[in-house]
Amino acid sequence: MKQKAVIKVAMNGNKSRSKVLKIAVGAPGVQSAGFTGKELDQLEVVGEGIDAVVLTSLLRKNVGPAELISVGSAEKKEEKKEEKKEEKKVEILPAAWNSYPYPYYPIQPYPVEYTNQTDPCSIM
Repeated sequence: MKQKAVIKVAMNGNKSRSKVLKIAVGAPGVQSAGFTGKELDQLEVVGEGIDAVVLTSLLRKNVGPAELISVGSAEKKEEKKEEKKEEKKVEILPAAWNSYPYPYYPIQPYPVEYTNQTDPCSIM
């Protein structure tokens, strides 16, 4: 039975992304691995006999913070995704707000008074 595990990993750049994929594919039982999510920060691993906890701890040790999000059957979730894609229809409306600039208020000079002292001693 194929399993699918989703792990959220904090990555800095392309170097850490390739390191994450190298670690994921090197784990025993992994057949495929790829990035998902809005920011491509979630690692999706599919295979037979995957130990998601061990994979998450390897990613924490070698890359950085990693969080195990879900583990389950790979076949059931694919069917649900296909159904959801057909049902979703999003209509995008243009923005309808006006932006007005802030009014300009000139800065008033602050009056400063200077006194001339004739005594050289400032204490008295």
